[in-house]
Amino acid sequence: MSEHLRTALQLAAEGLPVLPLRKGKVPFANCPACLYTSCGGRPNMKTPGPCTCPAPCHGWAAATTDTSVIASPAWASAWQSAAAVAYHPGGAGLTVVDCDNADAIAWARATLPDTRTVPTTRGEHWLYVGTMPSANGVRPGVDIKSTMAYARWLGSGTGTITALPDVVRALTEAKPATPAPVRVPAPAGGGECRHRTPAYLERGIAMAEQSITEARSTIHHTVYRTFLAVLSTHGRCGCLTADHIARLFTAAQAKGETVRHCTDAWTNARTRLGL
Repeated sequence: MSEHLRTALQLAAEGLPVLPLRKGKVPFANCPACLYTSCGGRPNMKTPGPCTCPAPCHGWAAATTDTSVIASPAWASAWQSAAAVAYHPGGAGLTVVDCDNADAIAWARATLPDTRTVPTTRGEHWLYVGTMPSANGVRPGVDIKSTMAYARWLGSGTGTITALPDVVRALTEAKPATPAPVRVPAPAGGGECRHRTPAYLERGIAMAEQSITEARSTIHHTVYRTFLAVLSTHGRCGCLTADHIARLFTAAQAKGETVRHCTDAWTNARTRLGL
């Protein structure tokens, strides 16, 4: 039995819904039968609950406390190649305030009530009892991980866990409606990219916007396929800027997509292309 599987079984027995993470601290990709929105509600992350697929699928929704599932043959290959164990804080009735740098930690110590803290690679996780909507970038270096999200297990930490305070709940209310998308890194080795021709790149983004805007059905699928097409052309060359990605997100939101769904679609497309 691998160390990660042993840890996962112990956490599940203590009531933490767990899932394996692969290299890069991301969940395993959806199975072919459930690729993105193929199988209905779970992949679009709009409804919480356990994944019913035989293997770890649908990100945070795969998290479970069912040890027969965690130790099943269907999950075995995932645990063999897993880089870490994650858990679904909301599923355990918890909220994690993820402080990603020294400035964020200083803010937390000056602002938040004392509670259990867990050291991370670059900062600290502050754990509270209670759930709330998850959100990234609620302030510089601070993310909220609770419902419909996962957090990496980094140990039990120190201190006594306390109730979720209003000051944390208020952070998501002040969050901007549209997050700044992640810039796609430039290609290794540098050099001028052919896509920096303004007309070529502009035409591609405009066509992508039009494709989303003119969709009359299967909006989720159209957004994902459009993001996939843009990334397959421009994702490895460093042409895409935050402004380009914001235009695509805006077009998708105008069709009724949420910011979270846009972010999930972009992440899934990048994962599929290995970016």
